[in-house]
Amino acid sequence: MNTAKMALSVRVLLGKLQGCRPILAANQTARCLSQAASQPEPCAEENESVNPTFVNRNPRNLEQMALAVKDRGWSTVWPHREFYHRLEFIRTKSHVTASVFSSSSPIPVLTCSTKEWALKRDLHSTSCVAACQAVGEVLAQRCQQAGITRMVYRAIPWTYRSDAVQSFRTALKEGGITLSEPRRKYIDN
Repeated sequence: MNTAKMALSVRVLLGKLQGCRPILAANQTARCLSQAASQPEPCAEENESVNPTFVNRNPRNLEQMALAVKDRGWSTVWPHREFYHRLEFIRTKSHVTASVFSSSSPIPVLTCSTKEWALKRDLHSTSCVAACQAVGEVLAQRCQQAGITRMVYRAIPWTYRSDAVQSFRTALKEGGITLSEPRRKYIDN
């Protein structure tokens, strides 16, 4: 038998053994068509298993479930440090400012003030009861966009009953903000 014919028959035989179909080209060589390799079926148990070393990359989840640690601080310090988010409302002779602070940072997370042109241009006065209500509405909207729906607000006792503070609180509550936080849950291991 001719060596060229023998090499061709060996290639054809190897192609059949590998599961490929030989195709003869003009130069009489055997090639294989690519076939999709069969993948093993995924096991249902593998899809439902949970990684035992899970790392929470979003600490806000623990805050929303009331599982995150609240810094207690000293009991003699006012305002208390036991919060996730704290609301601070400041009313001066000329402006109204509201800020939301996180427990981990002295820099406010969100602020709203009548010093902002967008609020100032629509107000007759920047320190009246209507200004306090407008600041409350805008801050509630910003908090909702940031995902903060619960915060602690401790007003100074002698200013708590004023109409301006009450309109600010009402605007926040109507905007969907709860002015108290849940008690921290303790889970036994």
